[in-house]
Order: sequence, then C-alpha cells, then structure tokens
Amino acid sequence: MSWLYLIVAGILECIWAIGLKQSDGFTKLWPSVISAVLIVISLGLLSLSMRTIPVSTAYTVWTGIGASSLVIVGMFFLGEPVVLARLACVAMIIAGTLGLQLLTVQTA
Repeated sequence: MSWLYLIVAGILECIWAIGLKQSDGFTKLWPSVISAVLIVISLGLLSLSMRTIPVSTAYTVWTGIGASSLVIVGMFFLGEPVVLARLACVAMIIAGTLGLQLLTVQTA
C-alpha cells in the first residue's frame, strides 16, 4: 500500500505544480486553492509511504515522478520544446530513481 501512496503522491506533485503555474503567483484564487489542497494531500501521502519505505527512496521516487511527469506534460501539453536531449534527461532521472530503489532493496 505504501508504494501506491507514493505513486499517487508523485502524480499529485505534478498536478499541483501545474496548478502553481496556473495560479500566476497566487493571484488567481481557484488554481491557488486547488494547488494548496493538492500539496497537503501529496505530502500526506508521501508521509504515509515513509512508514515502510526508507526516506531517501521515498523522497527520490516522489520527486522523480513529479519532475519526469512535469517535463513530459510540459512538452506535450504546455508548449515547451520537445527536444531529444530533454527526453534523454528524463530517462536518466527515471534510471537513477530505479537504480536507487534497486540498490536499497539489495543492501537491506
């Protein structure tokens, strides 16, 4: 269940970050409110996942999901440049996150 919490928390991180962009520096009410609520839920789920997942692994996975998702969403839905090098960087983020998880499992 902890991994499900962590994955959902990472997805919510991507959504609240987009909401922050849409809030225009907290000048728009509803995107600001939605972002604040999603931040609290995302951090709550991250915290719950850390009951059984090591903090270093949980935080890395959380930020990796958020960062990778945001780059992809930005490129395909928000008009950010689609460049092969950016996709390669996303692949490295994912590979690094998976590598840390595999090394945590092997040494535990």
